[in-house]
Amino acid sequence: MNPRPSPVPAACLSATPTIDCAHPAVVAFAQAHAGGDSVRDRAVSLYLAVRDQVRYDPYRIDLGDVGMTASTVLAQGFGWCVPKAVLLAAVARAAGIPARLGFADVKNHLSTEKLRQTMQTDVFVWHGYTELWIDGAWRKATPAFNIELCDKFGLLPLAFDGVHDSLYHAFDRAGRQHMEYVNERGSFDDLPLAQIRAAFAEVYPAMGTGHPIAGDFAADAAREAGAP
Repeated sequence: MNPRPSPVPAACLSATPTIDCAHPAVVAFAQAHAGGDSVRDRAVSLYLAVRDQVRYDPYRIDLGDVGMTASTVLAQGFGWCVPKAVLLAAVARAAGIPARLGFADVKNHLSTEKLRQTMQTDVFVWHGYTELWIDGAWRKATPAFNIELCDKFGLLPLAFDGVHDSLYHAFDRAGRQHMEYVNERGSFDDLPLAQIRAAFAEVYPAMGTGHPIAGDFAADAAREAGAP
């Protein structure tokens, strides 16, 4: 009798050039933060560590091969949604938890003036999140916004319990529109960097493959949100 095939591709546990789960720093991070006795507990611990220890910064987008690598994001201590999702996938794989990447286009109703001027749209194409294989199913986890940024921007922090999907809230704490998912891009075992670069070149020509915006995103976000 042939063995029943695994529902999880082996690629979801393997290292890639960007999801470099065998990198010593990535392995060390996973060992330090994958706490708990169950896969679910370890996944939640890793999610919180990536969410809050790597700050969200869309002002410094780098679509280069090195800039999009998990170990680079970890060394920098900052990243936007896609590299943070890559990092969570990498540390999950390092901890033996199958992981892949998911993407969608989202309409962001809360941004900063500098970001809006650069992007010339409120649609974020190829917004990235991570999908983790927990208890026989894929669970979506979005580690983008660190807790300090949520407090400054008046956002509801995203939680992840390993059971329910963790996706952006439709509204912020004041009831204003926050995020709207407008197009699903699908799930990928590896980062589809060529497709992301092509989309950015088309939709955000001023950004190219890496055009840092001068300033402090968290400070601008806090000021425009009226936070103290």
